[in-house]
Amino acid sequence: MSRPVLCAIDISNAGKDDAVLKEAQRLADLDGAQLDVVTVIPDFGKSLVAGFFDKTHHDDAVETARKALQNQIVASLGGDADAKVRHVVATGSAYEEILRVAGEANSGLIVIGAHKPDFADYLLGPNAARVVRHSKCSVHVVR
Repeated sequence: MSRPVLCAIDISNAGKDDAVLKEAQRLADLDGAQLDVVTVIPDFGKSLVAGFFDKTHHDDAVETARKALQNQIVASLGGDADAKVRHVVATGSAYEEILRVAGEANSGLIVIGAHKPDFADYLLGPNAARVVRHSKCSVHVVR
């Protein structure tokens, strides 16, 4: 068996990453690899707005994200596939957390979706582009 395949999805766009999930599963199945699916939520605890949230906000957000992640995987891949997938909810900057999780899992491939860039993406760079530039493993971008 080979190294895990890490699929990064955005749960705030329910259903838009179905193609990304299906492609990640296909690639993992080709090599008999473990499929890990990660989503990243913002970290409000380290910013100036942290004082406006109650102490359980982060834990509640992680639990909500975990449920949404599982629902999206089940809707896209089915319940049998979901039982074999490792679910990861990370907190922080999307591209940094995707790269961190890939490194910790010793992933052999990252599968990530890309959208049509708007003007702000040309100035700042989208998460997919940053993952491609900084990853230590191969990256498969699904359009």
